[in-house]
Amino acid sequence: MITITKTKQLTLIQAITDGMRTMLHEREEVVVLGEDVGKNGGVFRATDGLQEEFGEKRVFDTPLSEAGIIGSSIGMAINGLLPVAEIQFSGFIYPAYEQIMTHATRMRYRTKGVFTVPLVIRAPYGAGVRAPEIHSDSMEALFTHMPGIKVVCPSSPYDAKGLLISAIEDPDPVLFLEPLKLYRAVRGEVPEEKYEIEIGKGKYLREGDDVTVIAWGAMVPVAMKAAEQAAEKGITCEVIDLRTLYPIDRAIIAESVQKTGRCVVVHEAPATGGLGNDIISIVNDTSFLYMKSPIERVTGADVHVPFWALEEHNIPTPARVMDAINQVINF
Repeated sequence: MITITKTKQLTLIQAITDGMRTMLHEREEVVVLGEDVGKNGGVFRATDGLQEEFGEKRVFDTPLSEAGIIGSSIGMAINGLLPVAEIQFSGFIYPAYEQIMTHATRMRYRTKGVFTVPLVIRAPYGAGVRAPEIHSDSMEALFTHMPGIKVVCPSSPYDAKGLLISAIEDPDPVLFLEPLKLYRAVRGEVPEEKYEIEIGKGKYLREGDDVTVIAWGAMVPVAMKAAEQAAEKGITCEVIDLRTLYPIDRAIIAESVQKTGRCVVVHEAPATGGLGNDIISIVNDTSFLYMKSPIERVTGADVHVPFWALEEHNIPTPARVMDAINQVINF
């Protein structure tokens, strides 16, 4: 018997909305909360129409207090609900950091498994949209260094819905980072029904033999464009979208790098303390003897995200990634 899956063309943010709607229908324990997520449908309209459809007890606005949003959500999660909490911009998450670090991530350990915190924290992140100060931070490394929380970052509509559903069903806290620059940049086929994508698994986006290019979030299209430019010069790049930043998919990194012998890592967060350093460690641990050249990183500078047009000089570009590809090829 052939199963025909109905799909629809959605942007990344529409796929996120669809994922929340799917789970609000499926599980009565799911609640959505945050600043302006109810009546206004969210500052980016990620929750548009959900309060009308499911009511004010399931989708509701909160005071302007990130610590309060996350603290309340932890209590809800411990007591049987499945909260999906929106932090309006990832740069606003810092007041909630203490609640996440001290309580959400430690509750399973603290209670020897008696309590868990099945909480999803949605947070738009990243530069490229010329937002005001603190609105464009890439702070994923703060959380990949935090035991007890998973960190997910989709780059396509299909992955966004499937990973969000998996995050909501996960028994532990998940930080769900949403690349601002990609919210409405692309459309893709998304199944209408419920489906899941396993957290902790990366994805091959392009096969190649010469260089492994690793990226996530808004840097995935940048890596893909650089790979296309490299192909014009006869260089084949294998592009990996990590999708999950913690726990990271060590196997896909090792498998690809052992094939190509070269690696370029791309992220828009600052270089110092960035996740790229952990990826380099994974390559050294698993694949050092396969390497034909040192690993290159293409990252943001060690500065705050610059204002307005200047931020374009801080974000990795296809040209910068292409330079790194040439570096590892011509070493």
